Amino acid sequence: MRIAVSADEDTGVARLVTERLRDRGHEVIGHGALAAGERDDWAWASEAAARDVAEGRAEQAIVCCWTGTGASIAANKVPGVRAALCADAATAAGARRWNDANVLALSLRATAPAVLDEILDAWFSEAPSAEPSDVANVARLAELERR
Repeated sequence: MRIAVSADEDTGVARLVTERLRDRGHEVIGHGALAAGERDDWAWASEAAARDVAEGRAEQAIVCCWTGTGASIAANKVPGVRAALCADAATAAGARRWNDANVLALSLRATAPAVLDEILDAWFSEAPSAEPSDVANVARLAELERR
């Protein structure tokens, strides 16, 4: 799978995310501090990764900033993106299952390497739910986005 990854700083788990993804056999497209010559502000870097998903250059993205909040907000401004800020495996699993999230947002400050592995395990082990209520909720998000 091709995954876009952005970070506004080369600190915390920023490089580790790309290593872990490659270890899992994914192709990584780096943005921000993870790509030479790119603007590394969290809003710009997160938008670039989210646009890769929305425009089909990547199947998913992981966006990172100090708290993860700004990266999540920026990614969610891109139509077609459903970014979820996840601090633990249960939240990551739920975001994929119930929200069909296609962008994972992480905190560079608060995500420990062991927790990162748990989050990635949960994120990649879940598929979007086919339950009618979950499908309807995701469709409602798309409808709201068009307004």
